[in-house]
Amino acid sequence: MANLDWSQCPAVESIPGKRSGAWVFRNTRTPVSVVFDNLEAGATVDEVMDWFHLKREQVQRCSNSRRGVLMRRL
Repeated sequence: MANLDWSQCPAVESIPGKRSGAWVFRNTRTPVSVVFDNLEAGATVDEVMDWFHLKREQVQRCSNSRRGVLMRRL
């Protein structure tokens, strides 16, 4: 996850000094990695949205971007 290039995903940002430059959801301090860790552990999108105060569109955009990056690696 940490090695994925999120630069083409409009729902996230990486700002030096904000969460040590980790990729976070735009205008939040929520790391993308934390959300996907929870989803992979069995949490639902609705639970993740509630826990981290995210919108469905934000999670879906990241999911789509992640899928695209992984497919390009094949």
